[in-house]
Amino acid sequence: MNAAEGEPGSFKDRALIDRNPYRVLEGALIGAFAIGADHVVVGMKRTATHQITRMRAAIDEMRTWDLAAGVTIDLVEGPPEYLLGEETALLEVVDGRYPFPRIAPPYRRGADEVVEHADDVTSGSGLSAHVEMAGAGADTEAPPTLVDNVETLAHVTLALAEGADWFREVGTEESPGTLLCTVSGCVTRAGVGEFAMGTPLREIIESVGGGMRPGRTIRAVLQGAAAAVITADQLDTPASWEGMQAIGSGLGAAAFVVLDDATDLVAVAASVSRFLAVESCGQCTPCKQDSLLITEALTRIDHGEGAGADLDEVRHRIDTVTFGARCSLATQEQVVIGSFLAAFGPDLDARVDAPAARGEAVAIVPMIDLRDGVAVLDPDFARKQPDWTYDEHWSGKAPADRLDDHRAHRETL
Repeated sequence: MNAAEGEPGSFKDRALIDRNPYRVLEGALIGAFAIGADHVVVGMKRTATHQITRMRAAIDEMRTWDLAAGVTIDLVEGPPEYLLGEETALLEVVDGRYPFPRIAPPYRRGADEVVEHADDVTSGSGLSAHVEMAGAGADTEAPPTLVDNVETLAHVTLALAEGADWFREVGTEESPGTLLCTVSGCVTRAGVGEFAMGTPLREIIESVGGGMRPGRTIRAVLQGAAAAVITADQLDTPASWEGMQAIGSGLGAAAFVVLDDATDLVAVAASVSRFLAVESCGQCTPCKQDSLLITEALTRIDHGEGAGADLDEVRHRIDTVTFGARCSLATQEQVVIGSFLAAFGPDLDARVDAPAARGEAVAIVPMIDLRDGVAVLDPDFARKQPDWTYDEHWSGKAPADRLDDHRAHRETL
């Protein structure tokens, strides 16, 4: 169970665990029964302390009442890094290592590391290359693993109980059922709400967010750091997989960060880029280095110190950042920053041509809590270095280089 929620602007998984961890665990047990698995692992960030307590209590109850039907349920607390939510990186942490994405997908290689000789263990970019792959037979050394999201498993429980026809009573033909959405940013209140798939984005924002701040209008909506920015003229787009795809964006975690006409969109672009650059593990050199160069250029532009060459640098690096990428983080940098260039290029040009007063900043960083309509953002992320430390100065190393002992015990993560 991937409960390592870390998309900026998203709180829906933690809200669901707060409300009903039993429904989520039941979905996981149904999945285990369906495929003949005997082990369920819940992966969470150790920073989600309240939800961890809630989930552990629910697991203990299921053990006490013998409700797991012979299936072992464990909870693994991982580090706070964004990549913990990448399914293969989550499996690395479950097996006691750092959250560096693998080459092999989960259905090819499971949570258990299979290494016959010490020489087969490599660090950095090759750490996943020399392992036995899962096979079709039951005696395979590396049994495959299914990784599913919290919300998906909650849907499984009700879909089985009520039936497929019931599940499809709401939503669209291509995106049946409901969707949990988090709304934050420049709205009256932040919150999480459940909607039928295909509900217009504008309706979701108004219903959960309570409308805009007095006297302000929406200029854009950011989907965390995962998909192309949504512009004001696209607010009536249906919140469905096919609806978001039709406008060149994506649904992702349905983490809608609303940006109004007082927001400095150049600063937002720099903030998104910095988030992704810092969280890159560095196994794929272009991902780390090009993301950092994009961030540096956008930051100079944001501070009124940019030049045309900086815009050229950004355009060049978004074309190269994905070279050799083994996970989607580099593609996110390419897509999100590319969408800012396409939609708000004049804002960037104006900041270069005639530096002026900056607008309001909206930080694109993880949400650590959501209470009483207020989204509590990570106050320490501004200090996080690209090597994943909080030191005063960056070491100059990527995490994959600095953390060369990828087999470190989970207690040290």
